[in-house]
Amino acid sequence: MSQFFRTPWTVASTVLAIAALAACGKTQQPAAPAAADKSVPAAVPVAIVNGTAISRTEYDIYVKGLLQGKQQDLTPEQKNQVLDEMISMELMAAQAEKDGLDKDLDTAAQLEVLRMRVLADAASQKIMKGQEPTDAQLHAEYETAVVSMDKTEYHARHILVASKDQAEQIIKKLKGGAKFQDLAKTQSLDTGSKATGGDLGWFTTPRMVKPFADAVKALKKGEITPEPVQTQYGWHVIQLEDTREAAPPPFDQVKAQLVNSVIRKKLQAYVEDLKKNAKIEKKL
Repeated sequence: MSQFFRTPWTVASTVLAIAALAACGKTQQPAAPAAADKSVPAAVPVAIVNGTAISRTEYDIYVKGLLQGKQQDLTPEQKNQVLDEMISMELMAAQAEKDGLDKDLDTAAQLEVLRMRVLADAASQKIMKGQEPTDAQLHAEYETAVVSMDKTEYHARHILVASKDQAEQIIKKLKGGAKFQDLAKTQSLDTGSKATGGDLGWFTTPRMVKPFADAVKALKKGEITPEPVQTQYGWHVIQLEDTREAAPPPFDQVKAQLVNSVIRKKLQAYVEDLKKNAKIEKKL
């Protein structure tokens, strides 16, 4: 249910954040989103570097990328820092072109990938404009998610150690009458749960890595894994405390995620149609 919409071409920032901007931003409370200066038309450049204009639109897009969705107005000092950064980039970019670096195979490929991403993202935004999901579509998506969700919650404890031998020794001690909580507190490497005797609280298995989830599902209430369970984190000894049926989250609570999911599926369907009508030759 916790799906968040991202277009297939969400463009990662290709520039470094300005350290001074980040430092200044920490001292300010979030305000309205940084907006373009309405007194300066988009066509009027904010700077001209050796005859090359940096447009207001380019400046605003660069600021938006630096803020990465954060809602914050820039101070005059921060605006100047951003502009100085863009001027530096323009100088370096011009020098790179003079040196012929734009013809370098790797550089040219990176520019082409960035071009594809930006244009594809613009196309996706145009396609989905006015395609807001209807209430019926959202409820249908909700029902589909409810049907497919893991309806069982597990309450378990675990002891995490570095080696299989250690885990086997712990299982042997538990069979000999040692208390699970006591061994977890003294031997577990999981700092998040050892203080509470290895208690992981209630969870659904999709939240856990597969070997751990499979081991939990195989246990009955009160049972301990007969053999150590290996994951990328180490070796686990697991005890199942209890199980219960999980209630689905209310529709209103997950409506935003449902909107994203429906939009994502619509866009994926559109892309699939494009693929069907395209001549594609894979050469890998």
